[in-house]
Amino acid sequence: MHSLIIHMPGSTERRANVDTLLATLPNAEIVDAVDGRLPEVQAATPIVAGTLYRPCYPFPLKGGEVGCFLSHRKCWQKIVDEDWDAALIAEDDLAIDPEVLPALLRLVGRNATPESFIRIPPKDREPLTTVIDREGDLALFTPRRIGLQTTAQVVGRIAAKRLLAATETLDRPVDSFLQMHWVSGQPVQTILPNGARELVFGGGSTVQQKSGNLPQKLLREFHRARYRAAVKRHPQT
Repeated sequence: MHSLIIHMPGSTERRANVDTLLATLPNAEIVDAVDGRLPEVQAATPIVAGTLYRPCYPFPLKGGEVGCFLSHRKCWQKIVDEDWDAALIAEDDLAIDPEVLPALLRLVGRNATPESFIRIPPKDREPLTTVIDREGDLALFTPRRIGLQTTAQVVGRIAAKRLLAATETLDRPVDSFLQMHWVSGQPVQTILPNGARELVFGGGSTVQQKSGNLPQKLLREFHRARYRAAVKRHPQT
């Protein structure tokens, strides 16, 4: 299996972790992240204001979210172009317990196919359902509700083609789109526990930064809760 590490050129703070990922993940290489804050990138990217699919996404896409989505599409395209059966896509803030990694790779190796999308989330927020396969304490299952974050995942070639076709226009962050299996037609599996964690670097994520006064924050949380409730009405089976 090949591994693709999304990393912004010039991000020296994360370079040491990228070097660790290059040394530990199988057949790893760097994919330069897209800077979605650049005007020329936004001008060249079809974007609509959260209205492309139902439920509508209640927030405008930020530059960092555009860049994150385009970076993942770049990896999906590489999987297709290289004709790989599947590849592990990791963001540059991923860390995996080296004692768990061999078991994780064995479990992935038995189950990854060109049709697969297997999440390796750093946060355990998806209740365990019927287990498809196990490797020691690690369990592969299909969550009823797909979690957020795209820190690490295994994506098959056919799955990548399917996701590329469904995301020529962007209207919400990539992790929110991936929850919408009823739109993409892409089933999503999860491995938990998995030894993954998300490193924190100075300044935090440009995607996750919040602003606004208290009424604005309360309104944002109201819209967020309503959106999550709408997504919850579409469980995987």
